[in-house]
Amino acid sequence: MPTPSSGSSLATTKPDNSLVRPTLEDLIRLSQPAAGLTLARPTVRALQSGQYLSAFKGRGMEFDETRLYAQGDDVRNLDWRVTARTGKPHTKLFREERERPVFLTVDYRSAMFFATRGMFKSAMAARLSALIAWSARRHGDRVGGQIFSEAESIELKPEHGHRAVLRLLKMLVDQASPRSDDTPETALQDALIRLPRHARPGSLVFVFSDFRHLTAAGEASLSRLSRHCDLVLVFIFDPLEQRLPLGPHRFSNGRRDVLLNADARTADVYEHSFRVREERLRELARRHGIRFVACRTTDEPFFVLQQSSRPSLFHA
Repeated sequence: MPTPSSGSSLATTKPDNSLVRPTLEDLIRLSQPAAGLTLARPTVRALQSGQYLSAFKGRGMEFDETRLYAQGDDVRNLDWRVTARTGKPHTKLFREERERPVFLTVDYRSAMFFATRGMFKSAMAARLSALIAWSARRHGDRVGGQIFSEAESIELKPEHGHRAVLRLLKMLVDQASPRSDDTPETALQDALIRLPRHARPGSLVFVFSDFRHLTAAGEASLSRLSRHCDLVLVFIFDPLEQRLPLGPHRFSNGRRDVLLNADARTADVYEHSFRVREERLRELARRHGIRFVACRTTDEPFFVLQQSSRPSLFHA
């Protein structure tokens, strides 16, 4: 089945260099639009114990207020002092601690350095990561991440402040080039298995990837992580991956060209493969309460995150 060549783009396309490989200055400039971005931080008040309703799992809870007991409230949270004083049953409400780590996992495997229009998938991942990192910093959250390729996986411990964001952005720029023409199927799996070791319970975790070669072991790792963290899968893809146009197409990675002549049968098989991969991700998200965001290389990064911050769109 045909797939885009690793690290390739249409030979006839000459995109702006910043759409292929953003500079540090490009990512720093995103601090301004990020000021208008609100990461999902609902003001949900959760009942402690068996009725923990928060989207952010595993974070600390502190007492907020007392209100009249309502049917369905956990009796273990009854406020006996207020109940005795008023003669009416009252229950305690708790709210989540404000601070949380934000952990950004970025896929820099060779196939992410691809686009036929818009920007490279890798460039989209970098821009989305930068916007989230700046927004997290603005809200006082710690920022860290993981950048992985076929060659290596680099983890940055979540830390506070401007310097932590710049450290992550510099790493996104420094690592932004294909490391290998090979695409070992274990690269994504290995990164996802490492992820729970670095994303602590209660973290808000984003995974930016095209999710090629997602294995059962990788799915299991995401499932485990979702039990203790608020997990968001950002599925990045080029429109060509959705539907292969009929006719001849020439691809190049700068070193060699590939000519592909797609007929109707080939295009159908190609489209079916993409739909299977997308539906597999959506089903994984539905099954484990993971948030799912689909992002094309032609989308505007800020608007992707702005729309996705609406709770109804965060879920598959």
